[in-house]
Amino acid sequence: MTWYAVRPKDPADPRWPIPTSPVITLKAKDPDEARAKFVQAYPTHPFGTPASPVPDAGISGFRDDPAALLIEETDEPPSPKG
Repeated sequence: MTWYAVRPKDPADPRWPIPTSPVITLKAKDPDEARAKFVQAYPTHPFGTPASPVPDAGISGFRDDPAALLIEETDEPPSPKG
């Protein structure tokens, strides 16, 4: 399996689930699987909508907008320092 860097095409996209981390790195067999894993892990807007501001209550994050994500092969991320 290969490591993939997943990031929003627009760095200011409010749907990005971890604003403090511009890239999420994960392992997958191809870019399509990397996208599927990302969408499964982050299925909705993290804080809902203005009408319903509760966690995981918003509309779909990136599931219906695949062009909004950039997925590129990358090196294995460094081990966390603990």
